[in-house]
Amino acid sequence: MEASGAALPGRRDGQVRGARRVRGRGRRHEARLTTARRFRVGYQIHPQHCTIEQIREAYRTADSLGVDCIYVWDHMHPLYGPPDGNHYECWTILAAMAVETKQAEFGALVSANSYRNPELLAYMCSTIDHLSGGRAILGIGAGWFERDYQEYGYEFGDAPYRLRDLGKALPRIKSRLGKVVPPPRHKIPILIGGSGEKVTLKLTAQYADMWNTFPPADNYAKKSKVLDDWCAKVGRNPAEIERSMSINAEMVDGDLDEFLQAGAQQLIIRGMQPFDMKPVEALLRKAGA
Repeated sequence: MEASGAALPGRRDGQVRGARRVRGRGRRHEARLTTARRFRVGYQIHPQHCTIEQIREAYRTADSLGVDCIYVWDHMHPLYGPPDGNHYECWTILAAMAVETKQAEFGALVSANSYRNPELLAYMCSTIDHLSGGRAILGIGAGWFERDYQEYGYEFGDAPYRLRDLGKALPRIKSRLGKVVPPPRHKIPILIGGSGEKVTLKLTAQYADMWNTFPPADNYAKKSKVLDDWCAKVGRNPAEIERSMSINAEMVDGDLDEFLQAGAQQLIIRGMQPFDMKPVEALLRKAGA
């Protein structure tokens, strides 16, 4: 699944705009949130209509450029273009990324909960966390792409059914991450993608360390405020949840301040073929890298 803010407080010089000290996330994450960048930079690979060599080159290049996070969506078929073109599996790519990148955090944006047993997903993520030296992110959502479900034999149901399953899976994932032996190299952050106000944002407040959705800025700010409200209801400090926004490459040339003022702390370029890195370089410059 591709993951389907109140104005930020002022910042001290040298901090990411709107940087939030995220407790329990490990030194690596806290250091990233307090760099000189105005915001964190992410890059999402769409693993379709390409070769595996092109995917490897894309994530290695993004890592060498200095992006903070690299993501892959979790589907079995292309989402645009010819429906039966080349496509590659998310978590297999993440395992390769774990050993072929050096500094970026990485994960699914986001995994469909329906595709894997929650305990197995946590175990998989813990293993790639070891492979990477402690850089894994566990991204998850309810799932939505019906063709994947039909062709691979998963029950699609309806949105409430899939959201109920996600709500059952999240505590199991957190529990299993605390039981696996050996334990992960760091406290693996859980990223939830989506913006449903009644269920998804409530689950985000309860379980997530990171949250992702899309523009426009005014809607993003509205959803971020709803997330803050859910945090208050469940007794969670909203500053513990990093907010990210997925943007198209052409948006990099525009004014990004409205996204930051809406609450986004990480901007993620949706990397469509041919995996052009010029927008990534431009976004890094705007971030102050």
